[in-house]
Amino acid sequence: MRPLMAKLITPRSEDYSRWYTDVVLQAQLADYSPVRGCMVIRPLGMALWENMQKALDRMFKETGHENAYFPLFIPESFLHKEKEHVEGFAPECAVVTHGGGQKLEEPLVVRPTSETIIYSMYAKWIQSYRDLPVLINQWANVVRWEMRTRLFLRTMEFLWQEGHTAHATNAEAEEEAIKMMNVYDAFARDYMAVHCLKGLKSDAEKFAGAVRTYCIEALMQDNKALQAGTSHNLGQNFAKAFEVRYQTEAGGLEFVWNTSWGVSTRLIGALVMCHSDDQGLVLPPRLAPTQVVVVPIYKENERETVVAAMNDIIKTLSPVVRIKGDARDGMRPGFKFNEWEMKGVPLRLEVGPRDLAAGQVTLARRVARDGVPAKQTMPIASLGAALPPLLEEIQKDLYDASSRRLKDNIRPVESYDEFKKVLEEEGGFLEAHWCGTAACEARVKEETKATIRCIPMGSSPASGKCMVCGELSPKRVYFARAY
Repeated sequence: MRPLMAKLITPRSEDYSRWYTDVVLQAQLADYSPVRGCMVIRPLGMALWENMQKALDRMFKETGHENAYFPLFIPESFLHKEKEHVEGFAPECAVVTHGGGQKLEEPLVVRPTSETIIYSMYAKWIQSYRDLPVLINQWANVVRWEMRTRLFLRTMEFLWQEGHTAHATNAEAEEEAIKMMNVYDAFARDYMAVHCLKGLKSDAEKFAGAVRTYCIEALMQDNKALQAGTSHNLGQNFAKAFEVRYQTEAGGLEFVWNTSWGVSTRLIGALVMCHSDDQGLVLPPRLAPTQVVVVPIYKENERETVVAAMNDIIKTLSPVVRIKGDARDGMRPGFKFNEWEMKGVPLRLEVGPRDLAAGQVTLARRVARDGVPAKQTMPIASLGAALPPLLEEIQKDLYDASSRRLKDNIRPVESYDEFKKVLEEEGGFLEAHWCGTAACEARVKEETKATIRCIPMGSSPASGKCMVCGELSPKRVYFARAY
């Protein structure tokens, strides 16, 4: 029988899209805003994003990057300086035409991404080879005028980080773009407990204005892909548009080579869809804002003693885990259990008078593990030593489940007919030969709604025939339907 609160959540098997929205709303990660297409990120969702920020920010700084901040408003003329860029973003732009009761001399675009305004500043700051490389990241919000929105996955305004770097050579820019793809992959693996594919985007799927786009792609429980992070080698496209030159050591003038890379609050949506279940949110311990919750169980005359013991446990464990207690009156323990399960807390400790008399607590895992009882007792004295490795075990279990799902749902196909059949019946990542032409790629997208998610890097050449046209193909690529 499903817990009472879980009845608020549509089962995945019934309607996966509705299930996702129910989990986000009922776990109180976010809510709909009065502004169409925008969302309000609630405290639990914000705490989760802050934990992501802390981990990523540390990883960025370990690779030599610094944080800065650039304006929200961009002169409209800036977007027109790079042809591919303006064509890619024009339909999504919000434009300010009036300010202070006056019509502006030049309209201002509300930042959809910051390449243009950042490289206009780099043109002022970079004069010599001694000024390179420039390795800057900013944490910001952006606006893209999306018509069809979904909480976290696609909203008109969202939070993200965007790195922007300038280098003396193409080789350095290429190294940077690949390095940051690998940073994102390590973050997904080590913090999100999500196993991703990584590789190169096709020209049709690359970032507007980029020479090459690298990506990580995750697989959700409904066997659709989700782009979890991108890193772009921009070549000299923006440098030439904004005259970002430097004097070489030999005394000549050269354009710099740029990269940009970013992830957003879409990662919260990825966490929900990758790990959660019909009882609600499931969070990996390394990112969970609360890793352990303590629920006291008592009759009224026992409250003072049991709550005091709960507070002692919290004080003892606070240095080693993120922990809180729930001593709210007027709520039955079962209601609290369900609420914290809904919010994805990895471990719950239950403590009552009999537990205290025995010097123990009852421990419950948010996600069951084969061969382990749903609940077990643990001595209070051993909690400090036992809980951190237990949380790491849960983290590993979630990653292993993600890895199995990915491995089990990569499906080689040989013909276009087989491709369409497998896509409809099973989904997942379909590994197929592609000749490299835009025409075959566009046909697949138009007829099946599947796109090339990534072209694997470093894989051995595997010559074959394009599944669409039958022409020679040097390697297989990964197709999928995606969010």
